[in-house]
Amino acid sequence: MVGKSLAFIGAYMRANLATALEYRVSLVSQVVGMLINNALWVFFWALYFSRFPVVRGWTLDDVVMLWAVVTTSFGLATGTMGNVLRIPRLIAEGQLDFYLALPKNPLLHLLVSRMAIVNLGDLLFGPVLLALVVRPGAATALVYLVVTVLSALVLLGFLILIGSLAFFIGHAEAVLGQVANALVHFSTYPATLFDRRVQTILYTVLPAGLISTLPVELVREFDWIRLLWLAGAAAAFLGLGVWTFHRGLRRYESGNLMVMRS
Repeated sequence: MVGKSLAFIGAYMRANLATALEYRVSLVSQVVGMLINNALWVFFWALYFSRFPVVRGWTLDDVVMLWAVVTTSFGLATGTMGNVLRIPRLIAEGQLDFYLALPKNPLLHLLVSRMAIVNLGDLLFGPVLLALVVRPGAATALVYLVVTVLSALVLLGFLILIGSLAFFIGHAEAVLGQVANALVHFSTYPATLFDRRVQTILYTVLPAGLISTLPVELVREFDWIRLLWLAGAAAAFLGLGVWTFHRGLRRYESGNLMVMRS
């Protein structure tokens, strides 16, 4: 079952990428634009740490690793699963009908049927930054790969959860947009910069710490217990998101709009 799902995802990824490559200029410009945007933020941090070499135990190398983890995670979750940020709109406009009529899992099919090209720049930026600046050994690179995938699953599950609220509260696109922006903002800063009350929020209600700080701490000093915590958080958020989506399908009223797909 898992093998078939992975094959299905892979087939869609190849099809989406082939479609994007038909417009190479647009693809390259969007990806390069995202690379430049991320590089400017890293440059800002480099200037900051040139004045203050250590901030609450964090160095420039740690922040570079944070950006490598966060950008790759966002690229995996929102780039390859391009419809995750469009779930509220698809629900409100009755466009789930298309996915419900097909034999594959409707949520999985919905997520992979679109690729967000601009976020592919994030997916590329993380590994390039890691290779050029951090230059990790094999063991560090492996830990980075594992925690980045887990971080992406936390993010994916959380976005599915928030997007699925549209089943219960109606138009939730603005809510998802605001939450996603807050998540991006807080995940690009070490959680240790904030007080304990804010840190509690960043590891629970708005899981920015699980997406950025905890993965970086695991790369800095690997610990099996903390890895299990991160894996458990990924399973919990993804499971809750999937459960909420399928629960919401019971309330879904199809045919809100007549939608034509090419």
